Amino acid sequence: MKALLLAAGYATRLYPLTEDTPKPLLEVGDRPIVDYIVEKLEQLGMVDEVLVITNDKFYKNFSDWSDSHDSPLKIRVINDGTTQDGTRLGAIGDIKFAVDAASVEDDLLVLAGDNLFDFDLGEMVAEFDKKAENMIGVLEFEDESKLSKYGIVEVDQNNRLVDFMEKPENPPTNLVAMGIYLFPGDNLGLLDDYLESGGNPDEPGWYVTWLVENHRVYAYPFEGLWFDIGDKDSLNKADRYLQSNSL
Repeated sequence: MKALLLAAGYATRLYPLTEDTPKPLLEVGDRPIVDYIVEKLEQLGMVDEVLVITNDKFYKNFSDWSDSHDSPLKIRVINDGTTQDGTRLGAIGDIKFAVDAASVEDDLLVLAGDNLFDFDLGEMVAEFDKKAENMIGVLEFEDESKLSKYGIVEVDQNNRLVDFMEKPENPPTNLVAMGIYLFPGDNLGLLDDYLESGGNPDEPGWYVTWLVENHRVYAYPFEGLWFDIGDKDSLNKADRYLQSNSL
């Protein structure tokens, strides 16, 4: 299994913090955000390579981090060639770029590079191995006032997705997509089908919506602590927690 960390955004909402430092390399608890994610991948024991997709502006930042990061996993940084927010490829465009650049044929675990959580990914991967179908991680989100900021999922009694809504005004459920995706290796060609059909290359949710309409997608419900680092408030909240706790 390969893991792919999405880290090619420009995080303009966090300026000036992210003018010279990519968001996944901002420190919380005195460590870069991405360090915690790599630790979760190490604990899985089945990832043989971590791909980090970034842009030309921050490629050196991630290369320097990779060179100095002490991990048993092989880490490969991929430059998508973009230099500013207006030219970025989008999340799905970057997944496709990384799959092609690294000639990925294995099952692929995709995570947002600003994703912090305290649960183990192993049970999701075990369920994925049983089903051998596309799968996304979801969480019941308690703050209903913020639900419209996220991708919202509806599932049937077997946790198969029946709908995915990208930031709906009136969310019908509180199941939030967490930026954790598992794609079977033999399904990676669907990225081409989606993009060639004119699919939006930006938010992952648009691809998941297309998958729900054309293929099978399952949700894996997580329980635990989750920090989605999108602004200074969430960054500071994660930092305060990790100054005295661990993930």
